[in-house]
Amino acid sequence: MGARVKFQDPLATRPRIPLRISLLDIQEDRRGEYFEITLRSEAEPQVLDLQPEDRHLLLLIREEKEKYKFLCGHDERHWFVAAIPEKAPVGTVRQAKEALKPHVVRVAQSQKKLANKSRNRRKNAAFIRQGEWFFLPVSAEPDEEMIILQNEPLMRGNGGKAHWAEFCVRTGGEAVLVCNRYRSGLSHIQYQRLIEKNSNARTWNWRAMRRNPEVYVKGRIRHPDHKTILLPDWHRVVMNTETQSRAMRNVAFLD
Repeated sequence: MGARVKFQDPLATRPRIPLRISLLDIQEDRRGEYFEITLRSEAEPQVLDLQPEDRHLLLLIREEKEKYKFLCGHDERHWFVAAIPEKAPVGTVRQAKEALKPHVVRVAQSQKKLANKSRNRRKNAAFIRQGEWFFLPVSAEPDEEMIILQNEPLMRGNGGKAHWAEFCVRTGGEAVLVCNRYRSGLSHIQYQRLIEKNSNARTWNWRAMRRNPEVYVKGRIRHPDHKTILLPDWHRVVMNTETQSRAMRNVAFLD
């Protein structure tokens, strides 16, 4: 598919620390980006499907009794690795792309009766996609009592570069406190228990957020690795299903 790959010897980088799982990463040198794969001694990699024109492939890694699948490819400007949920029966690149779509996205594209060739475009009648985020148009405006935030980050719980929304509304979900050490957030009870054990934790630049809320955005959506998209009307935001996969542990790269 036109990409370079380097296989890393785990003993060269971690001579005294056993590698618990194989790792996939995106690295860069003078020649540009490449895939870096570090395999455990018992791991067996296999390419299940290759689509050169689409610049995508589906990779299987067997580790003892476990099987992990990854969609590797090029999206807009950069190479990426996405872990596929284990419960999805995936054997092709097309099936992998569908498996990465949350249920609400698959319902929307069925309602719009999208042809197969348009289902994986970054913009179609059902959604607009930027990286791992899908934006689905909605007909209703946010309630007047809701707070409209400006220049709000969209981030998955395990970190990575934020996508920035010009206007954002969050509703529902669980109130949590987030900092760099607790990216998935702590409930207020968990936060109080942490403070009781370590009073210095108060200084960790906490931010009040909501876990698993419904999120709606409009305006410009920016990310350094993706083309800015403009949403003139409100859209619901949903993330792909990658975080539902155990294989996500194998992906060192975060965009």
